[in-house]
Amino acid sequence: MAASPRTEKFAACLRMLKDRSGRGYDRLGKEAGVSGSSLHRYCSGLSVPTDYRVVHAFAKVCGASAEELRELHRLWALADADRDVPDATAEETPEATPQTGEPAAAVEAGLGPDDDSALPQLTPDRAGKPSRYRIPEKLSSRFAILAAVVAVVLVAGFVWLPGGNSADDSTADGGQLLYSRACETVSMGQHDACVREVQNLLARAKGKLAIDGDFGPETLRRVTAFQVLAGLPATNVVDDATKKALYAQKVRMTTWSPAKVAERVREVFVEDPGTAVAVARCASFLDPLYVLPNTNGSRNWGVFQISDRRLSELGGTPLRAFDPEWNIKAAHRLWSAKHDFHDWPSCEAALKSNTPTS
Repeated sequence: MAASPRTEKFAACLRMLKDRSGRGYDRLGKEAGVSGSSLHRYCSGLSVPTDYRVVHAFAKVCGASAEELRELHRLWALADADRDVPDATAEETPEATPQTGEPAAAVEAGLGPDDDSALPQLTPDRAGKPSRYRIPEKLSSRFAILAAVVAVVLVAGFVWLPGGNSADDSTADGGQLLYSRACETVSMGQHDACVREVQNLLARAKGKLAIDGDFGPETLRRVTAFQVLAGLPATNVVDDATKKALYAQKVRMTTWSPAKVAERVREVFVEDPGTAVAVARCASFLDPLYVLPNTNGSRNWGVFQISDRRLSELGGTPLRAFDPEWNIKAAHRLWSAKHDFHDWPSCEAALKSNTPTS
């Protein structure tokens, strides 16, 4: 089965990191806690890891930067979304015709199914032939005038019909874009004005994220954090309740700075402060509102990325996990069980370095 374009991009990123490290699959696998053969499959695009922590561990031992880790997470999420999607057939994805060449260009550019801004407005039908519904190139002037008149009448009639709204997609509910039909659903993989509106509202709530109109892992993390802080179910989508809370602007996502987090980690982990900070940085970039979704539906929360299972054992909740003071102390409780960091196997590279950082 051929890999999807998204999986190929993800695999290419892994290969780049592997080549840059100058080490073989077996050695990298031993350091990352995964078999060398599995790494080879991932780097070849033959399979995608079901747990991002494997990817994170591999990237860390390869020396990936924080920016590279964020990009790799984005590529993994897109590739993972294609895991259960059957390969596109020639019938579903026609080859580019000499007239346009656009579909092939879109694939080469790495565009996903939601990236339709670069696609042509008129495309061939499924057989690869010109659509039989294509508008004739030359219309008689009389027909053109008649068509214009009919269009004006229809638009005017729609505006004055009971319940009609000429600004349905832009000014519904007093200009709140998310309540328009165009933004009925806003979720992972989407790239449009609806996503940009969500990002702007999150930024107004003091959430830190890029405003680029792309609903990727970063936006998903911030949406999930906002939902938890607002007392809403973490649904992975911007549903009606989330839209209402976003526009109400009563939730604030302000939290500790990375420097303050690192300082508090050292104070709590007096036995091994350097390693503790390295683990926290590896797990969440010292971001108290960091969320990592897993493919099995569970999530990891906060500074030390405490899992749903561990939260339950510790008597915590996602909301409590976002409190950096509680999270750091809870992580210390986990450390105290064996006086080691066995709960964070994916951060083995950070444990080995044991370099104090601020």
